[in-house]
Amino acid sequence: MKTILNRQQLAITIDRLCHQVIENHPDLADTVLIGLQPRGIWLSDHIFQRLLQLRPGTPVPYGRLDITFYRDDYNKGAELHIPTRTDIGFSIEGKQVILVDDVLYTGRTIRSALDAMLDFGRPERVELLVLIDRRFSRQLPIQPDYVGKTIDSIISQRVRVFWQEPDQREEVVLIG
Repeated sequence: MKTILNRQQLAITIDRLCHQVIENHPDLADTVLIGLQPRGIWLSDHIFQRLLQLRPGTPVPYGRLDITFYRDDYNKGAELHIPTRTDIGFSIEGKQVILVDDVLYTGRTIRSALDAMLDFGRPERVELLVLIDRRFSRQLPIQPDYVGKTIDSIISQRVRVFWQEPDQREEVVLIG
């Protein structure tokens, strides 16, 4: 197991990602943040809280999206996909949507998220923010707009993001 980002580096990376979002969306008008269930919400929670600190008094609609039933491998194979809760209490019609996930690997999760998101309206634009981009693993032509760290890894390796809330530690590791 190799540490990619320790606790301090993770905090700095989240702060940098938030500043990049603000550079592209200075007043955050018509911008919504959507975290992908299950693991992307821990990153999106941190991004959302930091954006509120950097732009106090600025409303940023924030939701969580479950993509279980939109996956192309749903009900295939031995792995059981257990749905989590989608919580998007607003329309994304005509909005600037920033999808947030922890690790971009094959691109299939993001493809599913794009399909699921359309149930909440047709956005003007969709951007992707990821903490880790495993750039040589893509199976679909999906690229992030905001990247915490890009890594090169082989297919047998896994990237795991640990968060204080569920895991009692904060770091990103490469396993295998």
